[in-house]
Amino acid sequence: MKLQARPTILAADKPGPNDDVGLVTKTRSRTQRPPLYKVLILNDDYTPMEFVVHVLERFFGMTHAQAFELMLTVHKKGVAVVGVFSFEVAETKVGQVMDFARRHQHPLQCTMEKE
Repeated sequence: MKLQARPTILAADKPGPNDDVGLVTKTRSRTQRPPLYKVLILNDDYTPMEFVVHVLERFFGMTHAQAFELMLTVHKKGVAVVGVFSFEVAETKVGQVMDFARRHQHPLQCTMEKE
């Protein structure tokens, strides 16, 4: 993570009218948010639509209606974002979906890309 320095001026450090003292600053560091990653499901001509709905419900916590709607988006547009997560969570979800599809002998593809 990259830290950024940000000077803070304290009231006690400000010179008075009779002071010959320079300005003192205190550095406060601030962390940046980690980058987020989009998890994408790709369309193929072999994976059954109900299997895609099941994957979306199981691994992404969607209701049946939400999963069905997103599955139709994948079917019509060829790809859809199913969620945005930290790197570790996105990587885990992609791995889970790919393993699950492979175990059920479906060529479903799930990938991730930086947002």
